[in-house]
Amino acid sequence: MIYLSQFIFPSVEREEHYLNFIKETCYTTVYPFQILTEHNVHTLNFDDPITVLYGGNGSGKTTALNVIAEKLVLKRDSLYNRTNFFGKFVDMCEYYLERELPSFSRIITSDDVFDFMLNLRSLNEGIDNKRESLFENYQNLKHSSFQLKSIDDYEKLVEINLARSKTKSEYVRRQLKSNVREHSNGESAYMYFTDKMKENGLYLLDEPENSLSPERQQELACFLEESARFFGCQFIIATHSPFLLSMKNAKIYNLDEEQMRVSKWTNLPNVRVYYDFFKRHEGEFE
Repeated sequence: MIYLSQFIFPSVEREEHYLNFIKETCYTTVYPFQILTEHNVHTLNFDDPITVLYGGNGSGKTTALNVIAEKLVLKRDSLYNRTNFFGKFVDMCEYYLERELPSFSRIITSDDVFDFMLNLRSLNEGIDNKRESLFENYQNLKHSSFQLKSIDDYEKLVEINLARSKTKSEYVRRQLKSNVREHSNGESAYMYFTDKMKENGLYLLDEPENSLSPERQQELACFLEESARFFGCQFIIATHSPFLLSMKNAKIYNLDEEQMRVSKWTNLPNVRVYYDFFKRHEGEFE
C-alpha cells in the first residue's frame, strides 16, 4: 500500500534565496538548510511499500525523516533536534499522497526506543525495591503470633495465612505484577516496534537496528516485509544495517553518493565491507 507517493525538498535556488535574505542575522547554524542539497536530495519518489534511505553520519537521512514527519504531522514519542529555521524549511517542502493518511501513522526513532527501555529499567528498579520489602514482610507474617479479635482484622489474617501457605518465592510472585525484565533489552526494543505498528499505516523508522542483535534485526526485517506485503503498511527507513537493506523489493536511495541515486543493496559500501571481511575468513567457517 502506498500512502505517500512523493516528497519534495527545497531546491538549491530556493535555499540560496532564503539564506541570502537572512544572511545579516547572527545565527551560527541554519540547519536543516544546506544538509540535503549537499547530496542533491530534492525529490524522493515512493513507488514501493518499502523505501530505504542509506548513508553514513551526516548524510541527511535522519534529517529527511524528521522533515517528512513534521510536514505530515506524524505522531512521535521523543523530542528531536530543532532549530529556529526548521519550521521555515518544512514550509518550503511539498508532498503528494496516493490516499488519505491514517491518523495513527508515526515516526519511530532510536531515541524513542532508548527512552522506552530506560522507562522499563526505572519500572524494574521500583519492582526490585518492592520485592525486597515483600521478602521482609513475608518473614514477619510467617512468624506472626497475630490473633483475630474483630472483623476489622480479617484482611490481616488473610495476608498471614497466605504467607504461611506459600513459599517465599510464591508469595512474592503473587504480590507482584509480572516483571518486565523477563525480556532482554533487544527483545524489549523489538516489541516496541511491533506494538507501535498497526495495519494499513505509514511508518518512518530512523535506524531501527540500534539496540537489536543481528538475529533480531533479521526478525524485524521479516516483520516489515510481511507488514508491507500482507497488511497494507508503507515504510520509509533510514538505516545502514545489511539485514534491513536486504529486504525484498525495497527501493534504496544512496545518500552517500555525490549525486543521490537508487542503488542495489549488494553494491552499497557498508554491505561490501561485511562481504569482503567474511570472504577473507571464509576458510575459517569450514
